[in-house]
Amino acid sequence: MNIADLRKSYEKAELSEDASAADPLKQFERWLNEAIQSEVPEPNAMTVATVASNMRPSTRVVLIKGYDERGIVWYTNYDSRKGKELAGNPYAALQFHWVELERVVRIEGRMEKISDAESDAYFHSRPLDSRIGAWASPQSQVIDGRGVLVTNAAKYAAQFMLNPPRPPHWGGYRLVPDEWQFWQGRKSRLHDRLRYRLNEGNWLRERLAP
Repeated sequence: MNIADLRKSYEKAELSEDASAADPLKQFERWLNEAIQSEVPEPNAMTVATVASNMRPSTRVVLIKGYDERGIVWYTNYDSRKGKELAGNPYAALQFHWVELERVVRIEGRMEKISDAESDAYFHSRPLDSRIGAWASPQSQVIDGRGVLVTNAAKYAAQFMLNPPRPPHWGGYRLVPDEWQFWQGRKSRLHDRLRYRLNEGNWLRERLAP
């Protein structure tokens, strides 16, 4: 099969200015809920893009853990590659791709660490194995093999038993949006694409050519 011959016609829905919410957060919430109700695989998965000091971009998939008028929240190891890149350049981009619904949401803005209290509350809500894993994995570092992770997990499980504290290097980020894009696949590649951008403190909604 020639990969260049792979094509799909997008015909499931449309996105108009009249039918979309004036507030991008409300539009996002509407689409996220529809993705969850449609039982698409991992509707909470999103790609996070960061840029290092040498201007090289990188992406990875994480899970959204909360959202409100302040922004989009997710958690990670602050010493990971993405954590170090965000420390040097706090701007990032997120992307949700709900393939089955033929929809994409893109969000750009400035990243900030959430409060210790918020990070503590979420950390202690996680399954025990996940809490131990936050200690066991030196994320993004080179290790000799999987045995390192297994050994670390056993060590911290024995040390902390049922009550591992939140590691000082682990916590949440919040992306504070200044731009949203909502993309709905349409027939003949004439897709619907609405952008919301901050303009003097208000959200300006405008249509972009696909």
